[in-house]
Amino acid sequence: MNYKKHLVNKNSTVKEALAKLNQLAADAILFVVDEQNKLMGSMTDGDVRRGLLRDFSINDKVTRFIQPNPKFIRKGVYDLQKIISLREKNFKIIPVLDEHDRVINVVNFRFLKSYLPIDAIIMAGGRGQRLKPFTDNCPKPLLKVGDKPIMEHNMNRLISYGIDDFWISVRYLGEQIEAYFGDGTNKNVTIDYVHEQHPLGTIGAIGQIKNLKHNSILVTNSDLLTNLDYEDFYLNFIESKADLAVVTIPYEVNIPYAVLETSNGHVVSFKEKPTYTYFSNGGVYLMKKEVIELIPKDKFYDATDLMEDLIKAGKKVFSYPLRGYWLDIGKPEDFEKAKKDIKLIKF
Repeated sequence: MNYKKHLVNKNSTVKEALAKLNQLAADAILFVVDEQNKLMGSMTDGDVRRGLLRDFSINDKVTRFIQPNPKFIRKGVYDLQKIISLREKNFKIIPVLDEHDRVINVVNFRFLKSYLPIDAIIMAGGRGQRLKPFTDNCPKPLLKVGDKPIMEHNMNRLISYGIDDFWISVRYLGEQIEAYFGDGTNKNVTIDYVHEQHPLGTIGAIGQIKNLKHNSILVTNSDLLTNLDYEDFYLNFIESKADLAVVTIPYEVNIPYAVLETSNGHVVSFKEKPTYTYFSNGGVYLMKKEVIELIPKDKFYDATDLMEDLIKAGKKVFSYPLRGYWLDIGKPEDFEKAKKDIKLIKF
């Protein structure tokens, strides 16, 4: 969505504003800004109607008709619970302001599920060795599942939760990924790139990133398909007061026999055909921004290394069991499964 459709200059006439409101149809609200794009107020069809009843003219300036104190979101420093409260009170369209009160985006909850205060880092530098020959001339993140590349499904879901600050780590055939996604303008987001000169493991590249915009950082593998609820994941992360949270995939093991527990050869108890649940790493992480400072610069370093170092340092690592769909596209059979599943599962 081009958020500038919702902006109107303070010197515009109401007649000009009405033409814009008409084009916006179901999203008919305008935000009145000055020459520096600073927010001055909002205007709807109702505001115009009330102004006309007060004998204002459609040739008057919009400033005579505006509501001077509209709800807004302050980029990077807002409380998500307040956003959820506004959403539940049916505030569907809300401007996003920078520190100088300039409108830099407009959130429309008809299209977005949330507006999470997160930088998203997508790890897309791998060779995809197990998917040869598909990856001989195409990086794995750009392999198509349905009508889109794997990574675009990932990115679109993140965008649907209001995440609009992206970093992509690239190495193998990275120029193709950069050419495809560009700077993010066509998706109304910003994308910066991190270039791995040599393999840095599953998370090592993010040690190079500076100028992150938020205090919470999401890191995800590029080759996943998931319908993870990112808002619930984030709220659990905040509530847990964790330094790092990892999405975990439940894996059940059914034992077809009675399992005995023994001590010094004595049977002390047994369970009849028990089921044990284990949790594997899902490749999606939320972490406090300061955690990145622990990642060594320009060295091979995996996400499991980071979790181990945090635990050794007495920091809190939190498990978030996934309740939805998840598929790691690592092998040809996973790729084929993904192409079938994409037709059935809403991502």
